[in-house]
Amino acid sequence: MITPIFRIFDIEKAHSFYINYLGFKTDWKHQYSENMPVYFQVSLNNAVLHLSEHHGDSTPGSAIRIKTNDLESFHTSLSKKEYRYSKPTIEKTPWNTIELTVIDPFSNRITFFEEIE
Repeated sequence: MITPIFRIFDIEKAHSFYINYLGFKTDWKHQYSENMPVYFQVSLNNAVLHLSEHHGDSTPGSAIRIKTNDLESFHTSLSKKEYRYSKPTIEKTPWNTIELTVIDPFSNRITFFEEIE
């Protein structure tokens, strides 16, 4: 299994985006001491991400793709939320997928996709 690391700069913004908006859950969090950077793991179904405030842990503006099932239901659930910074749409691609792309507050891009026939 591959676990991507995304660089973040603000734990509250990360929580608002990943937990409240996208529906990930926090699996664990580590911080050496107060006033030190936070490193934590979030998951949604089979997708696992590490989010890090540590300098040098990844580059802002990274991109990943997450294969999913029932993308339309996921899109509907996002559309019902009052997240003011993202209103993603589903796009059909020439390579037989439907895709929904979101960009987190730190310029990291996540494309959720579903293969279609």
